[in-house]
Amino acid sequence: MEMKKRISLELRNKTPAEVAELVVDNCRSSDGEIEGLTDEFKELEFLSMVNVGLTSLAKLPTLPKLRKLELSDNNILGSLETLAEKCANLTYLNLSGNKIKELSTLEALQNLKNLKSLDLFNCEITTLEDYRESIFELLPQVTYLDGFDAEDNEAPDSEADDDDDDEDGEEGAGQLGDYEEEEEEEDEEGSEGGEVGLSYLMKEDIQDEEDDGDYVEEEEEEEGEEEEAEVKGEKRKRDAEDEGEDDDEDDD
Repeated sequence: MEMKKRISLELRNKTPAEVAELVVDNCRSSDGEIEGLTDEFKELEFLSMVNVGLTSLAKLPTLPKLRKLELSDNNILGSLETLAEKCANLTYLNLSGNKIKELSTLEALQNLKNLKSLDLFNCEITTLEDYRESIFELLPQVTYLDGFDAEDNEAPDSEADDDDDDEDGEEGAGQLGDYEEEEEEEDEEGSEGGEVGLSYLMKEDIQDEEDDGDYVEEEEEEEGEEEEAEVKGEKRKRDAEDEGEDDDEDDD
């Protein structure tokens, strides 16, 4: 997609004066120049034009509030003086992956008095002897080069990100711990419920056995009573027969 069209799409029904951030990475500049970006973007504070095929910054408009500019992975050779003229308040500049070879190319950045951070990763200039020392000497206003200061201390932004990650990790761990505690409580409750349920079932089984025993005893008692009645009936029958025999003998 052409840069001009991409910028138009990124406006999202806003006017250029209402835009504070603009990202047009991976679009295409037909002639290696900036297209579609005008002085109307006067409120722009962050601009990213990564891998858009730029070879020059000559057509960069005046952006008085611009503080962060991403220009990595282009083919920029020079014309950096435009940055000091058009973006005087720039504090961060990323020129990584461009065609910058000589220290003299960076001399134009001396006029960016507010520049604090400069990235030149994957530029040929980084292969020069005493590269870092030379840059810090050439640009004394720069505190961080490729993410580190002259004493090899990491830039605050990166440290802040790490702190945020640590806090997120601790918060996540805390949430996980709470969740595990809840699960343990539920397991304990479940165990207690299981014990109660087991006790109840055992009690029921014992009661059932007792009931069965009572039932068996009742049956045995009933059977005993029936046998006793039968015995008495037999005895009465024999007594009656004996009396009949006695009567017969008397008649004789």
